[in-house]
Amino acid sequence: MITSYNPKQIGDVLIVVLGPKKGKQQINKKDDIVEIKDEDGNVIGYNIFNVSQIIPDIQNHNGKVDLNENQINQVNEFLTNHGFNSLLPKKVESKFVVGYVKSVKDHPDSSHLRITETEVQDGKTLQIVSSSPNMREGIKVVVAESGAMMPNGLIIWPSELKSVESDGMICSGRELRIPNAPDKPGALILPDSYKIGEPFNFEKAKTLFDE
Repeated sequence: MITSYNPKQIGDVLIVVLGPKKGKQQINKKDDIVEIKDEDGNVIGYNIFNVSQIIPDIQNHNGKVDLNENQINQVNEFLTNHGFNSLLPKKVESKFVVGYVKSVKDHPDSSHLRITETEVQDGKTLQIVSSSPNMREGIKVVVAESGAMMPNGLIIWPSELKSVESDGMICSGRELRIPNAPDKPGALILPDSYKIGEPFNFEKAKTLFDE
């Protein structure tokens, strides 16, 4: 789940993203709630207007918002009272995790893309296509899993790069907007002290490029 709030651009509206766009969208509006479904009828998001009346302290935010448990409960109660059944998940786990590149092979149709098998949490392995020139086996990296919102607003969903499936993104320091990160392509290679599968700590990472 991704939630964002940008009152200067779109007004007092909470944007909730629950899944990727698929085909022609179906819109259902009731009072201050717009429910968005994909072509298969799956709820992929909500636009909730006048949301500061539900969550007063949201006015202190701008951009991506990490709702706490109480705020999620307030939104879910509002949705339920208006007859909507697809509620916000109560536990939202970080979509940025420490990964370990187990294997790397060349992309069959590209000279600059590499296909990785990258381990994330609980031993799960993702196939991720990467263009990082420093990609190699045996490194720890930051993985933006499906459903992650990058600092520039891009949302990561499963995709295909030159006909090869890619589930997630291996990030560079500049893409994560870490202070003093090199302004050039290349995966952020983490120190060995980082544990595979743990949520990536953006606050801790602020010192990664300190001289």
